[in-house]
Amino acid sequence: MPFFERDTVRIYFQDTGEGYPLLIIPGGGLNSTISFLTREAPFDPIQELSGEYRCISADLRNAIGGRSRGPLDGDRPWDSYTDDHLALMDHLGIEQFAVAGFCIGGPLIWNLLRRASERVVAAVFVQPSGSRPEDRRFFYDMYASTWGPKTAELRDDVTPEAADQFLARMYLTDPDFVFTVSREFVRRCQTPLLILPDDIPAHPYAVAMECAMLAPRSEASLYPWIEPSERVPLAVRQIRSFLRAHRVESVPSG
Repeated sequence: MPFFERDTVRIYFQDTGEGYPLLIIPGGGLNSTISFLTREAPFDPIQELSGEYRCISADLRNAIGGRSRGPLDGDRPWDSYTDDHLALMDHLGIEQFAVAGFCIGGPLIWNLLRRASERVVAAVFVQPSGSRPEDRRFFYDMYASTWGPKTAELRDDVTPEAADQFLARMYLTDPDFVFTVSREFVRRCQTPLLILPDDIPAHPYAVAMECAMLAPRSEASLYPWIEPSERVPLAVRQIRSFLRAHRVESVPSG
């Protein structure tokens, strides 16, 4: 697994398989790492899809337990992660690609679509995170007591105040819906979307299905699809069919 370096950012990534390029964003919130895909995800997308797709994934910048490092951008936290994803695809010579994201991958996919919709041919949201109206501080409170203090402890260049500013900007500045885009943006989105909802505090079913109802080119999986476990292969087949229907075979990749 190689590293990609850009200015003061160093990203640890994996590039597996051959075929149409597929960016895979692991779950795990701010501790999103490649290992999540084999350790905690309901299925391993690299194992399932690398026979047909060039699967590219990376540790999120500054994930605890990950190998990617970079500055905390307290003014634009979501965009700093999107900078890394787009720069990685540029580094690999990939102009257009499909994307699949777990958990925090939901808001990050929306941010990719906001920043570079012309590059994303299709998007798969798996257990996407979102904001529950009854608990807008959920993510901030969780990470302010875990990720923030641990990051400040491990990094000489990060103060507790800087970590808190990063989290507040990320999760309290616009704590509604999916954090990174508005409902109006979702209504206007013309990218084909497949949404596989979950329903735990971090992955609200209502938000996932609101996205599915608003986006004009969206479809949703059956629900529940994780339990019983016999349903997971059916969800994976739906992902395969969706991606095959929307990939653009003429797109060059490096």
